[in-house]
Amino acid sequence: MYKDIFQKQAIMRRVLYSLAPIYLFSLYLYGRQVLALTVVVFAVGVGIEYIMERRKGKKVSEAAYVTCALFTLALPPATPLWIAAVGIAFAIFIVKEAFGGFGRNVYNPAISGRVFVWISFAAVFDFSWVEHGTWGRVGEIGVDRVTSATPMTLLSDGESTPELMDLLVGTHGGSIGESSVILIVAAAIYLIATKTAQWRLIVSTFASAGILTAIFYHTGLTPHLPVVPSLLSGSLIFVSVYYATDPITAPNKKSAQWIYGLIIGGVSVVVRGFAGFPEGTSLGILVANTFSSLLDEIMPKANKKTKAKATKRAAAQTA
Repeated sequence: MYKDIFQKQAIMRRVLYSLAPIYLFSLYLYGRQVLALTVVVFAVGVGIEYIMERRKGKKVSEAAYVTCALFTLALPPATPLWIAAVGIAFAIFIVKEAFGGFGRNVYNPAISGRVFVWISFAAVFDFSWVEHGTWGRVGEIGVDRVTSATPMTLLSDGESTPELMDLLVGTHGGSIGESSVILIVAAAIYLIATKTAQWRLIVSTFASAGILTAIFYHTGLTPHLPVVPSLLSGSLIFVSVYYATDPITAPNKKSAQWIYGLIIGGVSVVVRGFAGFPEGTSLGILVANTFSSLLDEIMPKANKKTKAKATKRAAAQTA
């Protein structure tokens, strides 16, 4: 029954495995609200892809699970369920299916859905951040929500610098699943070891962001953004591991991947430091997505060995 509806994709399953500890930690912090958002997002997202693909006589890609999971973990904990439904509908229907379905989308669906709801419902999102609790004692459905500024907002406003241990463990405000540096780094090690994620994309994204953050801070351009707290706050590490490495929207050539990561890190830091948004990673991904195909075109051709690896990697996505 399952194999008649869904297209098995081993690489996508490994991404889901890596997200499992992060998701469990988010349940510990925010409780039932995470479950409610998960049910809504997966039901709407997978449901839309099922309807669209069945019309073409095709199966639902297991990549839809990854999109739904990443989108859920990128939301503020107290996001209204209807906004989550609108966001994932936009991600799957407009960003993915309108371009032809799996493997044909230009932009990462999950990050596109996140940006769409962030812009469309900005006023609502201002009240969607909550203090973490234990198994959701604070911020759960049906109780008073306590608004809480994220570490990046506090840094941008020059109010305070988060404690290093809180940033590493993830016991601070922020998006549902983007807070624990330790768990995200562990996931990155697993994804690289299993050849699920391309390490060049992770390293180039994070390193370029780190270098530019240091330059801006030590030259006095962004004195409110100290280097270490800035790099460990917000979604930078999560984006470097999960969005930058998306095999569909990232370039295939090694040289292009270095430049692609440089674009993500550079745009993210510039937006963080000089724009009106405390976070810039989402825009960094979308700008890099725009140039991905061009980078593969203009960079030197890969040798036969590199081409063979790229072909094998592409085949693994649909295995």
